[in-house]
Amino acid sequence: MKEIWISILEFFGLAWWVEVSTETPNCTYYFGPFLTAKDAHAAQSGYLEDLEYEGAKGIRVEVKRCKPKELTIDEAGDEVKAARGVSPIFSSQL
Repeated sequence: MKEIWISILEFFGLAWWVEVSTETPNCTYYFGPFLTAKDAHAAQSGYLEDLEYEGAKGIRVEVKRCKPKELTIDEAGDEVKAARGVSPIFSSQL
């Protein structure tokens, strides 16, 4: 039953997510969805531990309601593509 509620909340953008931003690598990660903010806060330590183990630096965490389009956003990759003049629309041609 809990999964049904999470699906409904996610559909309307009301589910809770853990948003983790890192400076190195320059990425944003979304972990979730969760039914409550309390559930998201309870799970965040495991995600942070994994990122720290992988060598991530400058970690910032926010628990919020949102509807992420992507679960991992590589900000550095977008900057490299922009510097080379590659439009994201045609990025599959790299």
